[in-house]
Amino acid sequence: MKPGLFNRVFEGDCCEILDNLPEHCVDLAFADPPFNIGYEYDQYSDDREAEDYLSWTERWLKSVKRVLKPTGSFYVAIGDEYAAEMKIRLDALGFTLRNWIIWHYTFGVNCQKKFNRSHAHIFYYVADSKKFTFNADSVRVPSARMTTYADRRANPVGKLPDDTWVLRPQEDERVFPTESDTWYVSRVCGTFKERTDHPCQMPEAVLERIIKVSSNPGDLVLDPFGGSGTTLAAAKKLGRNFVGTELSSDYARQIRQRLQKIKPVTVPA
Repeated sequence: MKPGLFNRVFEGDCCEILDNLPEHCVDLAFADPPFNIGYEYDQYSDDREAEDYLSWTERWLKSVKRVLKPTGSFYVAIGDEYAAEMKIRLDALGFTLRNWIIWHYTFGVNCQKKFNRSHAHIFYYVADSKKFTFNADSVRVPSARMTTYADRRANPVGKLPDDTWVLRPQEDERVFPTESDTWYVSRVCGTFKERTDHPCQMPEAVLERIIKVSSNPGDLVLDPFGGSGTTLAAAKKLGRNFVGTELSSDYARQIRQRLQKIKPVTVPA
C-alpha cells in the first residue's frame, strides 16, 4: 500500500473508497456498522427495509474482504436484530469464526415493554484458519486459580480472557483490572471524557485490546465506519497505521481533530 494512503480518514461511501484501495493491504479490520434500528446519524438513514439493509451489508463485507490480507483478522460488532444474518454472510465469504463474543454492559438501554438492551455481539473472524495474528501474551490476565485459590496448577503467565466481556459503569472505564479475567469497561456514557458527539461510540479500551491481540506495531488497521474515530485513535496510540472511511464530513472532521491530539506510545505486541 502506498505510504500516502496510511493514517488517513477518507470521506464518502465506504464501498466506493475500499474498492479503490489496493487488494490485500489490511492486517486488521474492525467494523461497527449501523444496526438498522433507527439511530439518528448525520448523513445516513438507519431505518432501511431489511432486504435493502442486508444487500448493502453484503456489499460492504465483500469490499472489506477484498482489502484484507490472507492472514488478516476481521471483527464485526452488531445488535440482536441482524446478528444471525451477519454471521451467515461472513461464513459465506469464506471467513473462519474464532469467537462469537457477547459484550455485556450493565448500563443498558432502558426499554418499556421488553427486557433492557444491555449487550451487543462482536464476531471475531480470520481469513485463514491457520495463519493469523494472535498475540496471546499481550492480553493475558491472572486466573482465579492464581488470585483466589492459590492453585499450584495455575499457569504463571496467566490465561486468556473469556469470550464474554462484562462492561460495568461502576468500574474504571479505562482499565482492565489485572486480577480479573473479564473485560470490565463501561459503555461510553455522556459524561465520560472520551465522549464525542457521535451517537454510537465504542470504548477505547475495547479497541485497544482487539488491536493488541490481532495486529502488530506497524500493521494497517481499517475501520470502514469511522464514526467517532475510536478504532483509529486506538490504532495510533498503539503504533499501528490506520485507514478509516466516514460518510459524514462532520464526523470525519471530528475524527481528525481527535487524532491530532494523540501521541503514539510504544506498546509490546
